[in-house]
Order: sequence, then structure tokens, then C-alpha cells
Amino acid sequence: MVRFIIIGAVIAVAFTLYSLVDAAMTDHSRARGVSKPVWIVIIVLLPVIGALLWLMIGKGSPSTGPGSAQRLAPDDDPRFTGRQLSDAERDSLRDLEARLKELDDETFPGEEPPKAQPSEDHDQDQDQDEAR
Repeated sequence: MVRFIIIGAVIAVAFTLYSLVDAAMTDHSRARGVSKPVWIVIIVLLPVIGALLWLMIGKGSPSTGPGSAQRLAPDDDPRFTGRQLSDAERDSLRDLEARLKELDDETFPGEEPPKAQPSEDHDQDQDQDEAR
């Protein structure tokens, strides 16, 4: 019987410590009912009961609280997927892509221009010459 009491006491202390650390580390905006320091005092004064109350009542979910909206993935967000590009925006995007391609192809002073890739016919002719 004493063994069960000791095991129960160890579990109660561990549970209380877990709840105390959780209450101390949780953001103050997630504390429901009373303020976060009051929850810490409740957990210390009423060890197991205070810890149970904290986990059941006091700790709100991240989506609770003022100004918190449910976050959606971009492909689920109608504000993201509902907007189509206008013709002017598409033309502007094409112009930007063309300008970027020009900048990629640009050579700077002191830089060698990129060498042209030899054609496949030229490679085959070289292979045949080497084989002779």
C-alpha cells in the first residue's frame, strides 16, 4: 500500500511540475479566465487540482484570443487563389521576364562570351575522323 502512495505522490509532483512549467512558458495571450501569474499561483497552492484546472480551462488554443484568425494554406485561401492577373499585369510580367533574359545573356567587359555548343553533326564527324 505504501508503494502505491509513493508512486502516486511522484506522479502528482511530476504532473504539477509539468503544468507549472507549461503555465510559465505559455504566451500570456493564451491564458483564459485569469491572468498568467494568477494561474501559476493557483497551480502552486492547489498542486494537482490547479494543474488540472490549468490544462482544462486556463490554457487556450493558439487560435483563441482576440485578433487571431484561422490560418489557411495559400492554395486554400480564397484571397490568394481568387485573384487573376489582368492583361496589363501579364504584359508587364512578360516584359520583366524578357529583360531578365537579356541581363542573363549580357557579357561584361573582360568576360568571354559563352561558347556556342557544337552541333551533333560536328561531333559525329570528329568521332569518325578519330576512328580512322
